[in-house]
Amino acid sequence: MSKNGFIKMTVLVAVCLLARSGAVVQAADGNNNNSGSACKGLPSYAALRAALISARMQSNGGFNLDMWGTVVNRDGIVCAVAFTGADRGSQWPGSRVISAQKANTANAFSLPKLALSTADLYSATQPGGSLFGLQASNPVDTKVAYGGDPSDYGQSDDPMVGNRIGGVNVFGGGLALYNAQGTLIGGLGVSGDSSCADHNIAWRTRNTLKLDYVPGGVGPDSSRPDNIVYDIMTAPGVMIGVSASGWGHPACSPDATAISKTLPVVR
Repeated sequence: MSKNGFIKMTVLVAVCLLARSGAVVQAADGNNNNSGSACKGLPSYAALRAALISARMQSNGGFNLDMWGTVVNRDGIVCAVAFTGADRGSQWPGSRVISAQKANTANAFSLPKLALSTADLYSATQPGGSLFGLQASNPVDTKVAYGGDPSDYGQSDDPMVGNRIGGVNVFGGGLALYNAQGTLIGGLGVSGDSSCADHNIAWRTRNTLKLDYVPGGVGPDSSRPDNIVYDIMTAPGVMIGVSASGWGHPACSPDATAISKTLPVVR
């Protein structure tokens, strides 16, 4: 065999081994080659991080904590993962995967004409609810969630990028993404504070990214159709803990509840 032939064969074997091991080849710009076209129209790492930081810096009715954010495409492939703090330890480490779960959930259970936020799913998935058990239906791929070098978590080359994460989360912080044509193109998940603050931050992040052309939802406010719903009854004489609409979410703080009513209307 010639020298050139040997080199070509060596490269081919190496590529095959990388593919079989699930390794992801990085492009020069830090984006995964196998997610570039799949993530067309979705925010880049830099755009996600900037929008997430802007939303986190506002009053959101929570504990004023730093956040994780994840974007997935319509097939559930992770396109970007970012955080707002100085380093990956500035946010709850567990919230990285939770943000990805929320992004996957909002995408997986929204439709072209019906957006469901993760907050909308809380009551329906409780015992006796119409969707009880949904939270166990699509488990997280743990190899994707916890693979790779932790020093890359939340960077442009986060090991989740380019892979399907899976997972279902049923409290506030996940929203479907609709572009200017009204096309459902994926989901956004935010985690790191109270679930109500997570929702407010996700909402503002989506608004900044201009991916909130939401066609409809289950909420009572048509100008915010997939907004968090606070209608779990606590008044005397009614069944405590039951959502009047079936789509209600527990209140976390009076401030978070008030803020949710003033979030930007959808486009």
